[in-house]
Amino acid sequence: AGPLVAAMSALARAASLLEEATDLLVLHRDFAAALERCEAGCGSLGPAGAEAEAEAGAEAGSSAEVKCSLCVVGIQALAEMNRWREVLPWLLQYYEAPEHLPGKVLELCILLYSKVREPQVMLEVGSSWLRDITNKSLPEYSSLLELYLLRVLLPLGQFEEAEELVRGCEALDSAQQLALLRTVCESQCQWTQQEEMHSVAEEQQGTTREAVLGALPQKLLAMLTLLRRALRSISSHFYLIPYKKMLLAVFMLYLVVRLDPASPTSLPFLYRLVQLFRQAWAAVFPPVHRPPVQD
Repeated sequence: AGPLVAAMSALARAASLLEEATDLLVLHRDFAAALERCEAGCGSLGPAGAEAEAEAGAEAGSSAEVKCSLCVVGIQALAEMNRWREVLPWLLQYYEAPEHLPGKVLELCILLYSKVREPQVMLEVGSSWLRDITNKSLPEYSSLLELYLLRVLLPLGQFEEAEELVRGCEALDSAQQLALLRTVCESQCQWTQQEEMHSVAEEQQGTTREAVLGALPQKLLAMLTLLRRALRSISSHFYLIPYKKMLLAVFMLYLVVRLDPASPTSLPFLYRLVQLFRQAWAAVFPPVHRPPVQD
């Protein structure tokens, strides 16, 4: 009677904590406090609840239900605090293996991770739960299989595993199996079409990129060709000019600019410099020879 009394006391405490956690979650929106109550309640239903299963089935069943309800409230509290990544590790503290999760808890986890677009988190968990022999006898097994199929396997492209799971499920009748297999086939066709459209779009982007990159060097080559011709023309023009005479003319022009024409001492020098500049100009740019005009 000792373990049974302890189990009844733990069950009463867990039920009280469940009520507090529900009020904190729904009425007060205090998610952290609600999570604390859930953890305390689940902790109180550990070994004592397991011992009660051997001595009193009704009490043990109530303990499992309270524990499941505490986990449901805890999941909602974690989700409200945007701590959904912690949901599965948090649950496995109170359930030794994924296949031991209650059906209601598994359903809530599948919906949660599907909503946050992380269905791969439930891939192994759902597979372990559905392949467990004990779970196959549960009344909610077929509905959970369909949910796992639609929210986890098909979004991840696991079509062969989905078909195998449907064909091997004895809880489904022929009509249900046919409907689910048709859903798998349609989803696979849509998946294939999307992949083909994606590949075509990538090919078009690649072709456009190659065309742009291919046209750019041609334009650049044409510009370089024009620039080379212009430089060649300029260089050939300068090759025709005697560089020494050209430099002399530039130097004399510099002296003219630097001298002060108003100074009396610079007049003879300027006169001589002008004559030298004319000679240099005639040497650099010779006059055009015209034939003499005869009377």
